[in-house]
Amino acid sequence: GIDVRVVKQIKEVERGRIKAYADRVADSHYYEGSVWDADLQYDLALPCATQNEIDGTQAARFKAAGVIAVAEGANMPSDPEAITAYTDAGILYGPAKAANAGGVAVSALEMSQNSRRLSDSFEKVDGQLHDIMQHIFKASADAAAEYGMAGDYEAGANIAGFLKVADAMYYQGM
Repeated sequence: GIDVRVVKQIKEVERGRIKAYADRVADSHYYEGSVWDADLQYDLALPCATQNEIDGTQAARFKAAGVIAVAEGANMPSDPEAITAYTDAGILYGPAKAANAGGVAVSALEMSQNSRRLSDSFEKVDGQLHDIMQHIFKASADAAAEYGMAGDYEAGANIAGFLKVADAMYYQGM
C-alpha cells in the first residue's frame, strides 16, 4: 500500500515532488511521464487526473496489460480514440458522467444537510450515495438496452441523461 505519512511529509511539509516517494519507500516505483505508458499488469484502470489523460495508443495496450474495466474518476479523462479502444477490446467502460457522479451527488446531499441545519451520519449519507449510484447504473443500463446498445454504458449514460433533461424541459412547457 501507499504510506500516507510519507506522502504528506513530501507534499505538505517539504512541498516536494511525488517522485521522492520512490527514494524513501522500498518496493515503490516512480515512472516518469504518464503511468499509462508504463509496462505494468493491472485489472482496473482508474483515470482520475485530467481531461484526455489516456489516448488511443495507450488504451490499445490495456488488454495486454490485463485490464478488464476502466472507471473514470475525472471529467473526460479518456479521449474518443481511447474509448473506441476499450470497446474494441471488450473492456468494461464506466464513463465519467456516470462513474464520477458520486462526488456531485454527495455535494448535493451536503447542501441539503446544510439547508436543514442538520448533520447526517456517515452511514446515512453512504446509504443514500449507494442508492443514487445504483439508480445511475440501472438508468444507464436500461437506456442502452432499450435503444439496442445493451452493455454500452457510455451510450446508456448519454441517453439517460438526455432523456432526463428532455423530460424536464417538456414538463416545464419548453
